[in-house]
Amino acid sequence: MIVIEDVHKRYKTDHGMGKWVLTGITLTIPAKTNVGLIGVNGAGKSTLLRLIGGVDHPSKGKVLRHCRVSWPMGQGGLEATLSGRQNAKFVCRVHGHQEDLSDRIAFVQEFSELGSAFDEPIKTYSSGMKSRLQFALSLAFDFDVYISDEVTAAGDAAFRKKAAAAFKDMAGRAGLIMVAHNESTLKQFCQAGIWITDGKAYWFDQIDDALNAYRESTEK
Repeated sequence: MIVIEDVHKRYKTDHGMGKWVLTGITLTIPAKTNVGLIGVNGAGKSTLLRLIGGVDHPSKGKVLRHCRVSWPMGQGGLEATLSGRQNAKFVCRVHGHQEDLSDRIAFVQEFSELGSAFDEPIKTYSSGMKSRLQFALSLAFDFDVYISDEVTAAGDAAFRKKAAAAFKDMAGRAGLIMVAHNESTLKQFCQAGIWITDGKAYWFDQIDDALNAYRESTEK
């Protein structure tokens, strides 16, 4: 379960503090519930996702995680001077997987399909190669809740098909909180929805109800 209590968020700009992106959000996200975040561009969907994942922190209020929550899938910092293998080892150790380190590394190497580049510095990677490594790293750990911000796996058709199957399996065994502009994707993976508008967030038990509220607001 994830509890969001009176969360506000704004960012510092070159001209001082910017406008509030999120204001007074209070929500409880039940365990093992797949949730889609819905709203227009700039509504604050990615901001809320980063707060839930602990990548960012509220300006006011708090986010309580009573479960293990992933970082945004397909994202995450990589050290450019280290190889893909060295980056994977570091992330594994941070998450306490010293005993099964070799198994985790083998999974990342196989899934990412980087071949010999797995032992080359990240700075030599294309953006697609980095995306594949980050996606594989996201899947290498067992979280209670995975978060996904418009995740699209890079690579050829075969790799994208494999990544989509892995994503579907993950969504079936754990909770998922995701941003996607494609309604069919939201309906495929999510039961519930959070509609974000004017800095506020509204919970819907059914994803269709959240999508309807969003559509009605854009038609006014």
